[in-house]
Amino acid sequence: MAHNLRAARRYAGSASVFAVVKANAYGHGLSRARRAFAAADGFAVLTLEEAANLRQMGVEQPILLLEGIFSPDEVAACAELGLWPVLHHSAQLDWLERAPPSRPLTVFLKFDSGMHRLGFPLAGHREIVQRVRQMRGVADLNLMTHFAQADEPAGVDWQLRPFLAELAAYGLPWSSANSAALLRYPESLGDWVRPGIMLYGSSPFADQTASDLGLRPAMRLESEVIAVQTLQPGEGVGYGQLFRAERTTRVGVVACGYADGYPRLAPTGTPIAVCGQTTRTLGRVSMDMLCVDLSDCPQAGLGSPVELWGEAVPVDAVAAAAGTISYELLCALAARVPVEEID
Repeated sequence: MAHNLRAARRYAGSASVFAVVKANAYGHGLSRARRAFAAADGFAVLTLEEAANLRQMGVEQPILLLEGIFSPDEVAACAELGLWPVLHHSAQLDWLERAPPSRPLTVFLKFDSGMHRLGFPLAGHREIVQRVRQMRGVADLNLMTHFAQADEPAGVDWQLRPFLAELAAYGLPWSSANSAALLRYPESLGDWVRPGIMLYGSSPFADQTASDLGLRPAMRLESEVIAVQTLQPGEGVGYGQLFRAERTTRVGVVACGYADGYPRLAPTGTPIAVCGQTTRTLGRVSMDMLCVDLSDCPQAGLGSPVELWGEAVPVDAVAAAAGTISYELLCALAARVPVEEID
């Protein structure tokens, strides 16, 4: 993970870097990520609880609350913990005005430039900025937006251009770049960038691999072969018998399934590695097991090591085969999976 932070810094140039560690650091563990990203300029989380945990771990850098405060009670907590909330709707402004914290906050004012998810309308920026500037509870003001298609051909210009055109005159620090924008659109870097998925060694792009971008996988999901079956032509394996052999086929049964976080919708042909050799899955993924093709892996047998994703099998490739994205797979790693940290 530290390698990927260094890569993010290279892409970021002079911009400061918030390491996004929400959702238990995308399934990698908040404490683990805190150590790996110790050189980050700041951290970005979703909840007050995550932020408090980081402070308890000794984090002194700024911590950005990506969805801001969820109730009036959290205003005082932000001041106590020195957090930087994102403000994106009028109720949050009301809470700050009614009960300003004893220690004024650094805030990020989020504007909706086209994603239509969170943020104040760009058209109303004068009233909103003026209102926040007058608040006793605000010490420093930054501007923010979020891109909807930074990872797609549409890119960021259709959002970035109006955002800057409307707000540049304020001369305030701003943030817009997620992983995809950071990697591909240097004009979007601003003062703060917010890399997430790239820090964990996954590519945000369908047409470019993590390796192409100079990233390394931070998670390797491994298991082993716990049984070997031999199918004759016409015989099937697993629930639904979705795979039927066209030739004599050696099948390895692997101790990993959707209860461990492996995608149930991964079809026959999803890449997987046995004894370091890439092969394919066969049939339907079960709760605790899945099957792999050992026909071209004569050395493989009971106890053979299996990599479900990691160095040999990019998590992006598994996600693409299952019709999803790597974010979902990494975040879905089950609590029952034992974790070993390797330097």
